[in-house]
Amino acid sequence: MQPHLVTSAYSKANRGMMSLNTQPDSPINVLLVDDDEEFADLVTEFLIAEGGFRVTQRHDGVSGVEAAVTESFDVIVLDVGLPELNGFEALKLIRKKVDTPVVMLTARGDDIDRILGLEIGADDYLPKPCNLRELVARIRAITRRTCRTQENADSVGHGAVIGDLKIEAGSQSVFRSDKLIALTGAEYLVLEALVQSAGQVVDKDSIARHALGRRIMPYDRSVDAHVSNLRKKLGPLSDGRQRIKTVRGRGYLYVTTA
Repeated sequence: MQPHLVTSAYSKANRGMMSLNTQPDSPINVLLVDDDEEFADLVTEFLIAEGGFRVTQRHDGVSGVEAAVTESFDVIVLDVGLPELNGFEALKLIRKKVDTPVVMLTARGDDIDRILGLEIGADDYLPKPCNLRELVARIRAITRRTCRTQENADSVGHGAVIGDLKIEAGSQSVFRSDKLIALTGAEYLVLEALVQSAGQVVDKDSIARHALGRRIMPYDRSVDAHVSNLRKKLGPLSDGRQRIKTVRGRGYLYVTTA
């Protein structure tokens, strides 16, 4: 953690971005779990000033999990390097109880941490020290995505069926052979993007825009990690073929049964 870099990012954003604040009628409620209290205070001040968010802080994994599962939040921002209970362990416990979207904060350049977080159930990630303007954008993208899915429950049809899968858009529920498959919000929307164009290649940038509310970044493995999770959770087709096919250099394709 390099506090001076975060302070610099905060100061620059404060000088140039205050006019962009568009506070919603109902403030986005954020749980920030980070053991660096100085960093957490800077982030909190920025999220309130720039986003009009409501922010609750916790400074260790145990209290972070307790808050996440007993209180109601729109988004959880969770640091990997927490005392007592690290971010990965905390995320596992959170996912057993609630499906609140989670943005993980990971060490810069640590791809293993990022991929592991997504595999466990994080929706997105940012490296530390992070760009606070980007954090605001990610939080807004996640909440817009959630609202869009709730408002447009017929995006893939009410109870759309494709092969052995049944997708209920209103509840974001997916069933395979009538068995409920537990998916995160991001995983559901990745699947939705692929099923909407079943039998056709969907590029990663389009998937990221639909599922994460942002463009794919250089060396960004988030879409790949979510697809990997879907393959594990949904399993192969009845004939043994992989239901989500990688088309090298182009994207992914949801395989339709003949």
